Amino acid sequence: MGRNKYPEQTQERIVDASIKLFVEKGYEQTTIQDILNALNLSKGGLYHHFKSKEEILEAVREKRAQYAADMLRELVQNTKGTNTKEKLKKILYHLVTNTKTHMFDTVLTSQAKDPFFVMGALQNAVNKDAPIIAQLIEEGVKDGSLQTAQPKLCAEIFLMLLNFWASPILFERNLEETQKRLYYLQSVMCMLGLDIIDSDFIVSITNGYDKTGMF
Repeated sequence: MGRNKYPEQTQERIVDASIKLFVEKGYEQTTIQDILNALNLSKGGLYHHFKSKEEILEAVREKRAQYAADMLRELVQNTKGTNTKEKLKKILYHLVTNTKTHMFDTVLTSQAKDPFFVMGALQNAVNKDAPIIAQLIEEGVKDGSLQTAQPKLCAEIFLMLLNFWASPILFERNLEETQKRLYYLQSVMCMLGLDIIDSDFIVSITNGYDKTGMF
Protein backbone atom coordinates (compact mmCIF):
# COMPACT_ATOMS: atom_id res chain seq x y z
CA MET A 1 0.00 0.00 0.00
CA GLY A 2 1.37 3.41 -0.95
CA ARG A 3 1.65 6.41 1.30
CA ASN A 4 -1.71 7.32 2.67
CA LYS A 5 -2.75 10.79 1.58
CA TYR A 6 -5.85 10.79 3.76
CA PRO A 7 -4.87 9.47 7.22
CA GLU A 8 -8.06 10.70 8.91
CA GLN A 9 -10.19 8.76 6.44
CA THR A 10 -8.15 5.61 7.04
CA GLN A 11 -8.46 6.02 10.79
CA GLU A 12 -12.23 6.41 10.40
CA ARG A 13 -12.38 3.27 8.23
CA ILE A 14 -10.47 1.30 10.87
CA VAL A 15 -12.84 2.44 13.63
CA ASP A 16 -15.98 1.74 11.57
CA ALA A 17 -14.78 -1.73 10.51
CA SER A 18 -13.82 -2.51 14.09
CA ILE A 19 -17.24 -1.49 15.41
CA LYS A 20 -18.89 -3.83 12.91
CA LEU A 21 -16.63 -6.71 13.96
CA PHE A 22 -17.01 -5.98 17.68
CA VAL A 23 -20.80 -6.12 17.27
CA GLU A 24 -20.73 -9.32 15.21
CA LYS A 25 -18.04 -11.26 17.09
CA GLY A 26 -17.63 -9.46 20.39
CA TYR A 27 -14.69 -7.32 21.42
CA GLU A 28 -12.73 -10.09 23.12
CA GLN A 29 -13.17 -12.50 20.19
CA THR A 30 -12.15 -9.98 17.52
CA THR A 31 -8.47 -10.06 16.62
CA ILE A 32 -6.25 -7.49 14.95
CA GLN A 33 -6.02 -9.90 12.02
CA ASP A 34 -9.81 -9.85 11.69
CA ILE A 35 -9.66 -6.06 11.36
CA LEU A 36 -6.83 -6.22 8.84
CA ASN A 37 -8.72 -8.77 6.75
CA ALA A 38 -11.89 -6.67 6.77
CA LEU A 39 -9.99 -3.65 5.50
CA ASN A 40 -7.40 -5.37 3.30
CA LEU A 41 -4.87 -3.39 5.29
CA SER A 42 -1.31 -4.18 6.29
CA LYS A 43 -0.21 -4.33 9.93
CA GLY A 44 1.97 -1.30 9.31
CA GLY A 45 -1.00 0.58 7.90
CA LEU A 46 -3.06 -0.13 11.00
CA TYR A 47 -0.32 0.39 13.56
CA HIS A 48 0.44 3.78 12.01
CA HIS A 49 -2.92 4.87 13.46
CA PHE A 50 -3.49 2.54 16.43
CA LYS A 51 -0.91 0.69 18.48
CA SER A 52 -3.33 -1.90 19.84
CA LYS A 53 -6.91 -3.14 19.87
CA GLU A 54 -7.36 -1.24 23.14
CA GLU A 55 -6.54 2.02 21.36
CA ILE A 56 -9.16 1.22 18.73
CA LEU A 57 -11.70 0.62 21.49
CA GLU A 58 -10.82 3.98 23.01
CA ALA A 59 -11.48 5.58 19.61
CA VAL A 60 -14.85 3.82 19.57
CA ARG A 61 -15.63 5.29 22.99
CA GLU A 62 -14.69 8.76 21.80
CA LYS A 63 -16.76 8.38 18.65
CA ARG A 64 -19.77 7.26 20.69
CA ALA A 65 -19.42 10.24 23.03
CA GLN A 66 -19.10 12.67 20.12
CA TYR A 67 -22.03 11.11 18.29
CA ALA A 68 -24.23 11.33 21.40
CA ALA A 69 -23.21 14.95 22.03
CA ASP A 70 -23.88 15.97 18.42
CA MET A 71 -27.23 14.17 18.45
CA LEU A 72 -28.25 15.86 21.70
CA ARG A 73 -27.41 19.31 20.33
CA GLU A 74 -29.32 18.59 17.12
CA LEU A 75 -32.34 17.35 19.04
CA VAL A 76 -32.33 20.42 21.29
CA GLN A 77 -32.26 22.65 18.23
CA ASN A 78 -34.85 20.83 16.13
CA THR A 79 -37.30 19.15 18.52
CA LYS A 80 -40.62 20.94 18.92
CA GLY A 81 -43.15 20.71 21.74
CA THR A 82 -46.08 22.59 23.19
CA ASN A 83 -43.80 23.41 26.13
CA THR A 84 -40.28 22.58 27.31
CA LYS A 85 -41.38 19.59 29.36
CA GLU A 86 -42.87 17.95 26.26
CA LYS A 87 -39.79 18.87 24.24
CA LEU A 88 -37.45 17.36 26.84
CA LYS A 89 -39.49 14.14 26.99
CA LYS A 90 -39.29 13.81 23.21
CA ILE A 91 -35.53 14.38 23.27
CA LEU A 92 -34.99 11.72 25.93
CA TYR A 93 -37.16 9.27 23.99
CA HIS A 94 -35.11 9.80 20.83
CA LEU A 95 -31.87 9.35 22.78
CA VAL A 96 -32.86 5.99 24.29
CA THR A 97 -34.33 4.59 21.06
CA ASN A 98 -31.55 5.60 18.67
CA THR A 99 -30.31 2.48 16.86
CA LYS A 100 -26.80 3.78 16.24
CA THR A 101 -26.35 4.49 19.94
CA HIS A 102 -27.47 0.92 20.66
CA MET A 103 -24.81 -0.32 18.23
CA PHE A 104 -22.10 1.61 20.07
CA ASP A 105 -23.38 0.37 23.42
CA THR A 106 -23.31 -3.22 22.21
CA VAL A 107 -19.57 -2.79 21.67
CA LEU A 108 -18.93 -0.96 24.93
CA THR A 109 -20.99 -3.23 27.21
CA SER A 110 -17.97 -5.50 27.65
CA GLN A 111 -16.04 -2.56 29.13
CA ALA A 112 -18.73 -1.38 31.53
CA LYS A 113 -16.90 -2.75 34.58
CA ASP A 114 -13.66 -0.99 33.72
CA PRO A 115 -13.37 1.77 36.38
CA PHE A 116 -11.61 4.11 33.95
CA PHE A 117 -14.40 3.65 31.42
CA VAL A 118 -17.11 4.25 34.02
CA MET A 119 -15.34 7.32 35.42
CA GLY A 120 -14.89 8.76 31.95
CA ALA A 121 -18.55 8.22 31.14
CA LEU A 122 -19.58 9.78 34.46
CA GLN A 123 -17.44 12.85 33.87
CA ASN A 124 -18.82 13.18 30.36
CA ALA A 125 -22.41 12.99 31.66
CA VAL A 126 -21.84 15.65 34.32
CA ASN A 127 -19.54 17.99 32.40
CA LYS A 128 -20.99 17.81 28.89
CA ASP A 129 -24.54 16.43 28.86
CA ALA A 130 -25.89 17.83 32.13
CA PRO A 131 -25.38 21.52 31.20
CA ILE A 132 -27.44 21.01 28.03
CA ILE A 133 -30.24 19.30 29.97
CA ALA A 134 -29.99 21.99 32.68
CA GLN A 135 -30.54 24.73 30.12
CA LEU A 136 -33.70 22.99 28.95
CA ILE A 137 -34.90 22.60 32.54
CA GLU A 138 -34.34 26.33 33.09
CA GLU A 139 -36.50 27.04 30.03
CA GLY A 140 -39.14 24.71 31.46
CA VAL A 141 -39.10 26.60 34.75
CA LYS A 142 -39.61 29.86 32.86
CA ASP A 143 -42.56 28.57 30.84
CA GLY A 144 -44.08 26.88 33.92
CA SER A 145 -43.96 23.29 32.61
CA LEU A 146 -41.27 22.29 35.15
CA GLN A 147 -40.96 23.32 38.80
CA THR A 148 -37.50 22.41 40.04
CA ALA A 149 -35.50 24.88 42.15
CA GLN A 150 -32.00 23.79 41.06
CA PRO A 151 -31.93 23.01 37.30
CA LYS A 152 -28.18 22.37 37.14
CA LEU A 153 -28.07 20.04 40.14
CA CYS A 154 -31.28 18.33 39.09
CA ALA A 155 -29.86 17.62 35.61
CA GLU A 156 -26.71 16.10 37.10
CA ILE A 157 -28.65 13.90 39.53
CA PHE A 158 -31.02 12.76 36.79
CA LEU A 159 -28.23 11.70 34.40
CA MET A 160 -26.15 10.02 37.10
CA LEU A 161 -29.09 8.01 38.39
CA LEU A 162 -30.40 7.15 34.94
CA ASN A 163 -27.08 6.25 33.27
CA PHE A 164 -25.28 4.65 36.21
CA TRP A 165 -27.39 3.81 39.26
CA ALA A 166 -30.18 2.32 37.12
CA SER A 167 -27.80 0.60 34.69
CA PRO A 168 -28.31 -3.19 34.68
CA ILE A 169 -24.79 -3.98 33.51
CA LEU A 170 -22.92 -2.12 36.27
CA PHE A 171 -24.71 -4.01 39.03
CA GLU A 172 -25.70 -7.20 37.16
CA ARG A 173 -29.44 -6.63 37.50
CA ASN A 174 -32.21 -8.38 35.63
CA LEU A 175 -35.16 -6.76 33.87
CA GLU A 176 -37.44 -6.73 36.92
CA GLU A 177 -34.81 -5.15 39.17
CA THR A 178 -33.96 -2.55 36.54
CA GLN A 179 -37.61 -1.62 36.01
CA LYS A 180 -38.05 -1.28 39.77
CA ARG A 181 -35.24 1.28 39.90
CA LEU A 182 -36.50 3.16 36.86
CA TYR A 183 -39.96 3.52 38.38
CA TYR A 184 -38.39 4.69 41.63
CA LEU A 185 -36.30 7.17 39.63
CA GLN A 186 -39.57 8.38 38.10
CA SER A 187 -40.97 9.13 41.56
CA VAL A 188 -37.74 10.80 42.72
CA MET A 189 -37.69 13.09 39.69
CA CYS A 190 -41.33 14.02 40.31
CA MET A 191 -40.42 15.03 43.87
CA LEU A 192 -37.61 17.19 42.46
CA GLY A 193 -40.00 18.87 40.03
CA LEU A 194 -38.66 17.09 36.94
CA ASP A 195 -41.69 15.08 35.85
CA ILE A 196 -40.26 13.82 32.53
CA ILE A 197 -40.23 10.02 32.95
CA ASP A 198 -43.31 8.02 32.00
CA SER A 199 -44.07 4.35 31.41
CA ASP A 200 -43.38 4.61 27.67
CA PHE A 201 -39.91 5.94 28.40
CA ILE A 202 -39.21 3.11 30.85
CA VAL A 203 -40.34 0.50 28.32
CA SER A 204 -38.19 2.13 25.63
CA ILE A 205 -35.04 2.25 27.73
CA THR A 206 -35.40 -1.34 28.95
CA ASN A 207 -35.92 -2.46 25.35
CA GLY A 208 -32.71 -0.66 24.51
CA TYR A 209 -30.89 -2.46 27.31
CA ASP A 210 -32.24 -5.75 25.98
CA LYS A 211 -30.98 -5.01 22.45
CA THR A 212 -27.46 -4.42 23.76
CA GLY A 213 -27.48 -7.71 25.70
CA MET A 214 -27.49 -6.17 29.16
CA PHE A 215 -30.08 -8.62 30.51
